[in-house]
Amino acid sequence: MVPHLITALTGPINELEQRILDSMPAIERWFRLEWMEHTPPFYSSVDIRNAGFKLAPVDTNLYPGGWNNLTPEMLPLAVQAAMAAIEKICPEARNLLVIPENHTRNSFYLSNVAQLQRIFYMAGLNVRIGSINPEIKETTVIDLPNGERVTLEPVIRGKYRLGLKDFDPCTILLNNDLSAGIPGILEDLHEQYLLPPLHAGWSVRRKSQHFASYEEVTKRFGKLLGIDPWLINPMFAQCSGVNFAEGLGLEELKIAVEGLLLKIRKKYKEYGIHEKPFVVVKADNGTYGMGIMTVRDVKDLDALNRKTKNKMSVTKDGQSLTQVIVQEGVLTNERINDAVAEPVVYMMDRYVVGGFYRVHAERGVDENLNAPGASFVPLAFEQSAHTPQPGLKAGASVPNRFYMYGVIARLAMLAASYELEATDPNAEIYD
Repeated sequence: MVPHLITALTGPINELEQRILDSMPAIERWFRLEWMEHTPPFYSSVDIRNAGFKLAPVDTNLYPGGWNNLTPEMLPLAVQAAMAAIEKICPEARNLLVIPENHTRNSFYLSNVAQLQRIFYMAGLNVRIGSINPEIKETTVIDLPNGERVTLEPVIRGKYRLGLKDFDPCTILLNNDLSAGIPGILEDLHEQYLLPPLHAGWSVRRKSQHFASYEEVTKRFGKLLGIDPWLINPMFAQCSGVNFAEGLGLEELKIAVEGLLLKIRKKYKEYGIHEKPFVVVKADNGTYGMGIMTVRDVKDLDALNRKTKNKMSVTKDGQSLTQVIVQEGVLTNERINDAVAEPVVYMMDRYVVGGFYRVHAERGVDENLNAPGASFVPLAFEQSAHTPQPGLKAGASVPNRFYMYGVIARLAMLAASYELEATDPNAEIYD
């Protein structure tokens, strides 16, 4: 099934799409050389917005949930990528321990854990799920709505290793983004591979650092293609010391919002774009669509109601919001059955393995779609996202459209690898 897409394919994006397709050999070689120098994150997902005149990532997740939203056809690709990723890290791996998020009753999330378990089992590993939730004191079996079952077991910490009763893994896969901080039970492990590393969690990671790395990537990629990097890069600013509940730091935030709106207006004028610019203010760390709002005019910040202030005061796991990223808003011009949609691309190692459309019937083209009421339509990768069809006009071929999304997602993944290198506490420092 190919989702029925309505995309405004007018203006520069058409040229951009064609440029990307025409440059495929150069692009693939460029990526190949980059991966010789840099290590991709173990797995990742990227939210992309296609405005018709601009195509850009707006978020990159290094602990992706939602694997259950991918179509069964994508499973072989995911299994192959999982094999490649594990082989690189621990070729003799036999046992894999998956550590999920602590919210044990969310059946959608647990379906994602079950899918991860299936992928790595099919990649040739014994896979068990170990919970670090203090409430899980004994083996707990949870029935899922689709008839599957997930078995959660309490983890056991030895002096230097983590495991389960009668299960000693050489590799531990975190599907927990560590929003509430790094639990001591995961620190100082020896001779066990922890994937992704602890500094990929939101206790260390900042979106502003990621998008600074992404900006660097797009400048180099833009040079390769001879394009303005702005066409694939959302501009941003960062603000610290913000407290919405107490009204602290809001003047600095207004200055950042006004400055960014001015820059966007200039770009819109340069490209003859008649849309109204907007920015998205969101928590600099954290996920789950929390601590996020759309600002169309700096005056909007004077008129924040109590509900919005409360929403902007905390993120996942009740963490206080004090740092925000102000990001150029990218419209989404894609629809599925008249509902606003944005593609989310999934990767493992350096491979695109699939994705889906996040669809929200009650949200506008300039609003965050990662919110209650969102639904998911699998992206129809009828063929691999790495194999566009040469000679076909941009937009005329579904694989061509998905190739372009795969390129943008891989640029964001490369930026994540730069970012992780920069924040690695164990990196060797050269003078």
